[in-house]
Amino acid sequence: MAFDAFYLTAVLSELAQLQEPRVEKIYQPARDTVILQLRHRQGRGKLLFAMNPTAPRMHLTTASPENPPEPPMFCMLLRKHLSGARLVSIQQPPMERCAWLGFDCIDEMGDPVRKTLVAELMGRTCNLYLLSPDGRIIDCLRRVGLDASAKRQALPGLFYQQPEPVAKEDPMALAPADYARLLAAPGADVLSDRLMDTLGGVSPLVCREAALFAAGATDARLDGQDAAQIGEKLYLFFQEHLNHPTPCYYSEKGVSRQFAFCPIRQYGDFQQAESFSALLDRFYTVRDQADAIRQKSQSVRKTVQNHIARLTRKLAVQEKELAATHDRERLRQLGDILTANLHRVQKGQTSVQCQDFYDERMPMIEIPLSPALSPQGNAAKFYKDYARMKTAEKALTAQLEIGRQEKTYLQSVLEELNRAGSDRELEEIRQELQQGGYLRPEPGRKRVKQGKLPPLRFESTDGFPIYVGRNNRQNEELTFRSARKDDIWLHAQKVHGSHVIIACGGSPVPDNTVTQAAQLAAYYAESSGGQNIPVDVTPVRQVKKVPNGKPGMVIYHTYRTVVVNPYPDIAVDALNAESTAKE
Repeated sequence: MAFDAFYLTAVLSELAQLQEPRVEKIYQPARDTVILQLRHRQGRGKLLFAMNPTAPRMHLTTASPENPPEPPMFCMLLRKHLSGARLVSIQQPPMERCAWLGFDCIDEMGDPVRKTLVAELMGRTCNLYLLSPDGRIIDCLRRVGLDASAKRQALPGLFYQQPEPVAKEDPMALAPADYARLLAAPGADVLSDRLMDTLGGVSPLVCREAALFAAGATDARLDGQDAAQIGEKLYLFFQEHLNHPTPCYYSEKGVSRQFAFCPIRQYGDFQQAESFSALLDRFYTVRDQADAIRQKSQSVRKTVQNHIARLTRKLAVQEKELAATHDRERLRQLGDILTANLHRVQKGQTSVQCQDFYDERMPMIEIPLSPALSPQGNAAKFYKDYARMKTAEKALTAQLEIGRQEKTYLQSVLEELNRAGSDRELEEIRQELQQGGYLRPEPGRKRVKQGKLPPLRFESTDGFPIYVGRNNRQNEELTFRSARKDDIWLHAQKVHGSHVIIACGGSPVPDNTVTQAAQLAAYYAESSGGQNIPVDVTPVRQVKKVPNGKPGMVIYHTYRTVVVNPYPDIAVDALNAESTAKE
């Protein structure tokens, strides 16, 4: 990954191409993410500031992350000062991952003023500042108190202090002789390390690419190299790619792994994106969304896993107790043998030798006795233990069935958490667990009333609507309330997954539509990472709810099975359409 100062320069060049952009809306979907929606002559666009210390960046985006029910305080402050403001200037300190955006605004008195939004994208110290015309901090995303930093404080009312300038060479200002001088000076023996130590604004990835171009290897050493020749090639490399940057990325198995403002040849084949912002969108958006949901769902996931672990231990004990009841018939036999030999037993004996007439060989066996009981009491005890185990078998069998259903349900909730792609989906799962008694309502948590989340909607190539449940409660509502009895129901066989409905109203459904719906059922199932997934297909009328079962649990007997491979492209297209509909 190479979001360095010169990649930021390329992103700012794209931003500068927008004609007369004005701030239309401001969002803060996450604690460290701010989005400015801009209206300009070419249409609309969104400028994203991601201040995550592990991956800080800013770029134009097409993503529409879900916003919290109530905007954070910093978001409300930005709305107060920048709503309707016009972006008039874009500046970047040399070789620094920092951008100064000047906005023409109207203050509280109705007078025109210029305020500045400063985005510092330097790792752990990344921050977003809003500055007044005189350079004071109106507020910032992360406040840094007097005791937290000895060099730079970030508090409202203080004057903004610029980061210390980069104490390295600017590759844009160097001539071939300057590169030769840098290579001849004392320092690291590996060319890419020497470039990293002496040049400012470029990432290790770009330094390795420069070494590959100039010396033929990313780990080329300086020993025995012609400094003048290497310097000439380095000059050509940086002049070409700093003056004419190209958004390039390297992907592996369909996942983007590296990106830069120059071709990435060190890994083999590379690809070129349509723009620098689109490249960052592709690289980060899906990953960030998944990470955010995973982090927010961690406490819920841990609670569900603890319930599953307790159920697993309980089921193991019950299965052991049930196995012990399977030998109860021998207790009845011993009772019969002892009853037939009561005349041989005296009270106080601890055992008695009797013939086992249930065995064809009629062997002598020793029957243990309780000395505290009479002969008749000992025989009755065998019959009583037999009856107790018979009753226990029925109770344990019923308890095991309930426990297994509950474990299956909780495992399906874990699968829902893995598939959850938004805060609203996560909130519905949380409410489902609260209603089931697995989660307690969080004290002090203000519950904001939201509209019911609809199921995912797709459309087959034949024009049939296909609906996919997002969670157990939605599965149940989709199957037993929304769907008609003559619609088609699909579910991946014998695994946790979504209910899928083809809304056909009894009309014949082409095989192509069934295949696409089955691919969706396979994709939204626990086995989505595999191949050749069996999917059961049946009319909705054949599907019945499990009596007293958990949400989404069903039974069906008449069905046919199709075998398909998951088709994630269908899901991605639908999610993109859903994201567009939000706007």
